[in-house]
Amino acid sequence: MCCDRRVPEQSNIADLATDLRVVAEEVAMEAAAFVRRRRPEVFGVPGGGAAAGAVQSKSTPTDPVTIVDSESEQLIREQLRKHRPDDAILGEEGGGDANETDGVRWVVDPIDGTVNFMYGIRAYAVSVAAQIDGRSVAGAVIDIAADLIYSAALGQGATRRQGSSGAAEPLSCSAETSLGHALIATGFSYSAEHRRRQGELVASILPVVRDIRRIGSAALDLCMVASGQVDAHYEHSLNPWDWAAGSLIATEAGAVVRVPAATESGTTHVTVAAAPGIAAEFLSLLEGKGALEPL
Repeated sequence: MCCDRRVPEQSNIADLATDLRVVAEEVAMEAAAFVRRRRPEVFGVPGGGAAAGAVQSKSTPTDPVTIVDSESEQLIREQLRKHRPDDAILGEEGGGDANETDGVRWVVDPIDGTVNFMYGIRAYAVSVAAQIDGRSVAGAVIDIAADLIYSAALGQGATRRQGSSGAAEPLSCSAETSLGHALIATGFSYSAEHRRRQGELVASILPVVRDIRRIGSAALDLCMVASGQVDAHYEHSLNPWDWAAGSLIATEAGAVVRVPAATESGTTHVTVAAAPGIAAEFLSLLEGKGALEPL
């Protein structure tokens, strides 16, 4: 497989996206298997304590990173270098140049939903996306506990399958047309002040919609929009690795999607994905609450 970072002509982007999707799936599945295997080794039974030194804090005391996050990202980076040695990589744990978007760049989250992972709540994922000039063109999100593989390539639709041998099922977001009947997913920042403001926003939205869900993994939230399990998702303060793969999967499943710029890491801008039948009304609601602006 070609490893040249130079972007081909537009007519060949689809072919490259197809190849990158294969790589994203393969690497994400390998990382998911590793994380699935490592969890009981580090944390034991759900609710059990972590091994000594297995958990540290990042941006705040409530923002954890585990040794398995770091190990998973190292594995992902090694595998990507085997397939695409000249491509740039931006990862949650290992970093990278957020402003480097020329050519092909991989954006990876080794475990999205680390708190769930720590507590044994079965909602955490590996996310691997390929971007070309800052635009996601291929990606895979693996629901690790359920062994569900979500993936997409630009212009080629999105699919879900159960395990590596399962049949690929085309994804399509919900047909809901009433915002009052819409189930909305969201998430919260690790910053106490941002959480306070996000809580106020949720309180103002809740009376207008069917209900709110907080799953704890933005990548899975976006895939749930793609599969019609929720009707929309919005969240402030996501980083590129949180949305790079999931937003493409939602888009390819027919959702209306709004994401920050690919260079915006650590900002308070909003990410939105909504089924087409409620998208205009939902975006209008968010706009009226000032939620389309940074926190």
